[in-house]
Amino acid sequence: MPALPRSPETLHRVHFQDCDMLGHLNNARYLDYFLNAREDQVAEHYALNMGQLAQDQQAAWVVTKHQISYLKPARQGVLVRIRTQIVHFDNSNLVVEMQMRTADGQRLLALLWAEMVFVRLPAGTRLDHSDALMDLLEQLDEPDSDYSPDGFDDRVKALRQELKKARREA
Repeated sequence: MPALPRSPETLHRVHFQDCDMLGHLNNARYLDYFLNAREDQVAEHYALNMGQLAQDQQAAWVVTKHQISYLKPARQGVLVRIRTQIVHFDNSNLVVEMQMRTADGQRLLALLWAEMVFVRLPAGTRLDHSDALMDLLEQLDEPDSDYSPDGFDDRVKALRQELKKARREA
């Protein structure tokens, strides 16, 4: 069985109705683009339907915190590349990094860390991941991730430097 992709990517066009008067993607809409891309990627690459998972296990991930950095505007009509990856997990928590880049992947437009907790429904009480979910998360965890809860700004800086270096070498 082939390895599951740890960092799936999706191309998405920035739509007119999602933009402000300057033709830039509205700040609030970045979250929609990121979360919709992740949902599609999880369904396509990992055969996980979040709604079905919630029904079957009576549990779901709930966002507890977002950290986002808007670096360059995503403009109306352009294609953006959204890349997501798990940068941290434990028995009931999950941190997903979501990058919005230019379509060619060369420049970082925005970076999001979404922190989530797995909860029992409908009570909303913390719940440990099942063994099957832990196995899946282990396969998907980005091994090169140097996650620290206070390291978001350092991650933004490091990623920008990494992409700048790759552009110079190309």
